[in-house]
Amino acid sequence: MQKFNLLLVAFLGFATVSLAQAPIKIACVGNSITQGPGRDNPDSWPLQMQTILGDAYEVGNFGVSGRTLLRKGDNPYWIEPQFQQVKDFQADILIIMLGTNDSKPQNWQYASEFRQDYLDMIYEFKKTMPVDGKVYVILPVPVTRVNFGITPDVMNNEQRLMLIDIADESGSELVDLYTPFMGHEDLLPDGVHPNTEGLGIMAKVVARAIRL
Repeated sequence: MQKFNLLLVAFLGFATVSLAQAPIKIACVGNSITQGPGRDNPDSWPLQMQTILGDAYEVGNFGVSGRTLLRKGDNPYWIEPQFQQVKDFQADILIIMLGTNDSKPQNWQYASEFRQDYLDMIYEFKKTMPVDGKVYVILPVPVTRVNFGITPDVMNNEQRLMLIDIADESGSELVDLYTPFMGHEDLLPDGVHPNTEGLGIMAKVVARAIRL
């Protein structure tokens, strides 16, 4: 009996250690800014963030270039394989940075549906997360000039205010990546996509928010 008890204590102790060592899983949902040079490229901001956070975290880059948050957008994230992959990942922390491609005229004609589509996406992902899981809504980097059909006025003003309300209504954390890039057009060579230094700044800001 004593031997059995010792074995049980040892097993429970091992299980506790194993659970304590399980990495915190972070899913990064986004467009080309999140995908970066490649989902597995160490220069992408999610993988730069992985380096910052260390082995206690497991960061998944689920960015897909050109995708929209809007269901009626020209390339909705909803129908991509990564949408299901995020669910299967069962993240403890969800980071969403979508909206840049939604600012294109052919997409923003559905602006009245942006808020509800965003709330629905958060709800869909939260169903696969633990009860105490956290969601972070990202204010994307500013757009400094019209490029790829992406519109600065929509991104920098109208949509930014909507994202603040969406984070508040959904009970999500809001992370501001807009302000750190203000006045730093050099970090956005094409007016939309951050360079490697800019991606590093994004990684640091988001990592700091997660650690708070």
